[in-house]
Amino acid sequence: MSSAEQPKYHSVEEYLAFEEHSLTKSEYIDGWIRAMTGATFRHVRVATNSLVALGVRLRNKPCMPLGSDMKLRIDREGTKRFYYPDVQVVCQPNAPSTVFQDQPVLIIEVLSPSTRRYDLDEKMTAYLTIPSLECYIALEQHQPIAIVLRRANGGFLRQTIEGIDETVDLPFLGSSLPMRELYEGIEFTAECVQEPDPEYELTAD
Repeated sequence: MSSAEQPKYHSVEEYLAFEEHSLTKSEYIDGWIRAMTGATFRHVRVATNSLVALGVRLRNKPCMPLGSDMKLRIDREGTKRFYYPDVQVVCQPNAPSTVFQDQPVLIIEVLSPSTRRYDLDEKMTAYLTIPSLECYIALEQHQPIAIVLRRANGGFLRQTIEGIDETVDLPFLGSSLPMRELYEGIEFTAECVQEPDPEYELTAD
């Protein structure tokens, strides 16, 4: 890539100002801004199911689930990033006027063909550096499959849960998520990754 093609570096302040007036959402990765695309019905349905299921279980409790309009800030170890998780649960939220959170205990991403390499590599690596995080869940949208990383023994243990009758246990919240609820209304396909999605793009502006 030539220097003329290199995306422009942006400060955090520039990114937040840009987001404040933008009609679309973008993520911030150490100075680079990545535009986000729309999602398929299946993706949105699984994310909404997850948010609703957590909302029911956490009602009148100190922890709360937040949807994909709330940014997550990661600012540590030389990294400054802002993401929009599909779902995050926070027990110590930032001030009500804040447009991002810092201390999620649970993050859920729904995998898409164009975003799974971010969700299972770049984002996962960044998420697991968050001191408050107890669990990261990546949900396939075409099959009832959950990739679960739980904090244990100073690190994270990975587990794959498959099947509509299985349950994802969340002991740190005193609850669990039935796969049947997460995938309510979903018609499964033969392959986990099938539908093409538009790819994320780094802005050059």
